[in-house]
Amino acid sequence: MKIYRYPSEEADARVAAISGRGLAIRKKDLSAVERILTDVRKNGDNALIGYASEFDSPGIRADELMVKPQEFTEAAKCVDRGFMRALNRAKRQIESFHRQQRKRSWVDSRRAGVFLGQISNPVSCAGVYVPGGQGGKTPLVSSVLMGAIPAKIAGVEKVVMVTPPTREKKVNPFLLTAAKKVGVDVVYKVGSAWAIAALAYGTETIPAVDVIVGPGNIYVTLAKKLVAGMVGIDMIAGPSEILVIADHSARPAFIAADLLSQAEHDPLSSAILVTNSTETAQAVSKAVKVQLARLHRREIAKRALQKFGAIFITSQLTEAIDLANRIAPEHLELMVTDPFAVVGRIRNAGAVFMGQYTPEPVGDYMAGPNHVLPTAGTARFSSALSVDHFMKQTSLIHYSEDAFCKEAPDIMRLADIEGLGAHANSVRVRLGKKAKA
Repeated sequence: MKIYRYPSEEADARVAAISGRGLAIRKKDLSAVERILTDVRKNGDNALIGYASEFDSPGIRADELMVKPQEFTEAAKCVDRGFMRALNRAKRQIESFHRQQRKRSWVDSRRAGVFLGQISNPVSCAGVYVPGGQGGKTPLVSSVLMGAIPAKIAGVEKVVMVTPPTREKKVNPFLLTAAKKVGVDVVYKVGSAWAIAALAYGTETIPAVDVIVGPGNIYVTLAKKLVAGMVGIDMIAGPSEILVIADHSARPAFIAADLLSQAEHDPLSSAILVTNSTETAQAVSKAVKVQLARLHRREIAKRALQKFGAIFITSQLTEAIDLANRIAPEHLELMVTDPFAVVGRIRNAGAVFMGQYTPEPVGDYMAGPNHVLPTAGTARFSSALSVDHFMKQTSLIHYSEDAFCKEAPDIMRLADIEGLGAHANSVRVRLGKKAKA
């Protein structure tokens, strides 16, 4: 990894290159996704069967799209005790965290004759997309937990999960067991953009939902982007990223391992170290080389580091924090002597991991907070997937006649200023004789 002195023109150029990578959208991909959405909207299950047969499970039929009860039973027999122990712990801790996010309805009657309030209600139906993971060989169990648990805590009546089937028309048993454990109501064997289309528009087999969440490839991401507005979505997520702020106390081997943990995701992933210690910077650069050589996905990680990796040396820790806020990373690690003393200065980050023994993977799987996080600098204005994504707020308003008459002149004045005479008249007709006085 190349080392830069920050601030400098060279360092600023590197920061701009990393921050500007965003979501790479090719016209041909966009056109392909638009065609898929239109096809599913017009042709329903027939379109789904066509795509699923071509790309996932040759010969799959419409009546095989929904996972049957016996498939869940068979899946439970295929998982080991170690997995169930880990699953139970993760479920318990993720639930505990997300329960703290639930909002309550409220009322306010402090103004005489006026009753105001807000009702919090969950959406009726939510869709959770779970990537297949190399044809079902690497099941992303954590995506099941992070998508379904906040939906269930919000009180969503029906949680629908979609995931690509294997060539044998099955779903990985670890995914099915996790789905059953967290209360997913139904699982369908569909993936990619056609699964998002089915959730957005509905088909003969798959119901239309109100909100769609979950990560996926570029086709899934583009499909979510295109149906947003017709349904709610969690976010438009780009490649994964990590930024580590470290001082002299940090262990270089830990930092290197954490940088590589994100670099191995995708060639577009970014991995950044910002430190006020030259010794730490040099040691981490060497440790990355050593650990990279041992990685199974070393070619992917190497490309990511070359394109979007960097080590920045600052003179002060405060400069490191300012740079982190400028970049607004998805994952931010504070590997400093006292992370609690500096965390209050962090303004822009998807999630903050504090201390030498809080690597990013604990957030991916076990800690409790959601791992679906804003990327590509969007942490400046957006937040992690939460219970709120499955909730909607409805305002309540009631005025007595006296309260109405007291505020009527001001309401009419504002309506007149905007040139909306009918708005003003809606108030005026209620004043009756009082309007003539």
